[in-house]
Amino acid sequence: MKILSPFGPKIAVIKIPLNLVKKINDEVESIIKDKKKSRLNDYSKKLVGQVEQEIELKNKFIKKNLKSFISKSVNKYLKKNLNKQSKNIKIKNLWVVRQFKNDYNPIHFHDGNVSGVGYLKIPNNLTKGHKKIKTNGTIDFIYGSKSFLNNSIFNHKPKVGDLILFPNNLMHTAYPFKSDGERRSFSFNIDIDKKLTELFHG
Repeated sequence: MKILSPFGPKIAVIKIPLNLVKKINDEVESIIKDKKKSRLNDYSKKLVGQVEQEIELKNKFIKKNLKSFISKSVNKYLKKNLNKQSKNIKIKNLWVVRQFKNDYNPIHFHDGNVSGVGYLKIPNNLTKGHKKIKTNGTIDFIYGSKSFLNNSIFNHKPKVGDLILFPNNLMHTAYPFKSDGERRSFSFNIDIDKKLTELFHG
């Protein structure tokens, strides 16, 4: 785990095992191919993304395939930042975002305490554009305002298998891109022990 501190909130970047990436992608493909499942698992009305499709993954799949990895990753993140771990980690919700050419996610924040985004598919030439600064298809995290020796934006170019953990209230945005293909990610929100969230409110 790599902890990044480009500004106040701490961000963690972790690698998801490729066999787990495959399991999630296989589950998504099975939903996409079934019109009834696609309708039942549609999550778009609860989200702000201007994207092709947003799919909720069911608790049975999450519990079997993702809960252990996510819980261990979140506790490692907490340990490195607070030197404490959460005895109770609850996945509030978890969904997949299917983003294609010109789709985007506006600036927003999440609920829960800890949030995450993991990357499952990335198109070739994702960041291709006319400018030297390559932001197409990337994610920006935004905190505060630019000042001397302090950046207010942290940009991450996603790769398959990346998992980013961050505080739920950290604002972020996913930019549109111009290349063909699917940018597929999953996001989730976590509740942790309340006493850990109150450490800095004494």
